[in-house]
Amino acid sequence: MGAAIGVIGLGAMGRGMAASLRRAGFQVHVHDVRAEAAEAFAAEGGTACASPAALAAACEVIVSVVVNAAQTEDVLFGAHGAAAAMRPGSLFVMCSTVDPNWSVALEARLAERGLLYLDAPISGGAAKAAAGQITMMTAGRPEAYAKAGGSLEAMAAQVYRLGERAGNGSKVKIINQLLAGVHIAAAAEAMALGLREGVDAAALYEVITHSAGNSWMFENRMAHVLAGDYTPLSAVDIFVKDLGLVLDTARATKFPLPLASTAHQMFMQASTAGHAKEDDSAVIKIFPGITLPERKA
Repeated sequence: MGAAIGVIGLGAMGRGMAASLRRAGFQVHVHDVRAEAAEAFAAEGGTACASPAALAAACEVIVSVVVNAAQTEDVLFGAHGAAAAMRPGSLFVMCSTVDPNWSVALEARLAERGLLYLDAPISGGAAKAAAGQITMMTAGRPEAYAKAGGSLEAMAAQVYRLGERAGNGSKVKIINQLLAGVHIAAAAEAMALGLREGVDAAALYEVITHSAGNSWMFENRMAHVLAGDYTPLSAVDIFVKDLGLVLDTARATKFPLPLASTAHQMFMQASTAGHAKEDDSAVIKIFPGITLPERKA
């Protein structure tokens, strides 16, 4: 058996990442706030842990795939948190989308405890996570990468090394989220205009996905709209959060982001209109009178 590694957070991305590590031969220990999720993973091979601390006691590399900085804080420093149980020299790999300054500070906090840290946000979605084909935007000390061994490559098709201190991984991730959010908002606006003007939705989708105006987000998310399926793969509120981080970062240096600001307002409008937990393509629902028959995908 390979080395023991822990994964905390078995959501759309985390479960696939844990499965990729298991497939690569690692002994995978898992924890999730939903005990049934950890037990289901363990039933297929692996070990379910009752708390982050229990997981940390068994593993010297921990991969955290929770939603945000607050959940990461809880994983590390909350009741039964991992930090107090981690042995000196152990590594914490942080895969959430967070404020870059918070990530820089976390590296310093863990260093005070003799712990290594990788700022390692991820992109790619559930399917790529399950296939070990995600993108990782990483930054950290050389000894942190050395401790990671082959674990990053087991989870990702691309592991970008963006600096020898935490911060640049999170900065590149929020720039990616700026583009992703703006592209989804623009795709929704374009599809809404086509529907308003009476263009057949399927025909519009076919033409745009074979024309210069296409984007990965138009092709992926407008397929959800055509299917009338707003089951959340990535929810509206994720972009309320992530575009908020983008704007907070830029505001600190008075850097203008007119497109990101508009997209953020669109996701905020969708969220407050009752679509917070729906797929982010539901941002199209902010446009008046724009409906497609709700039908099964």
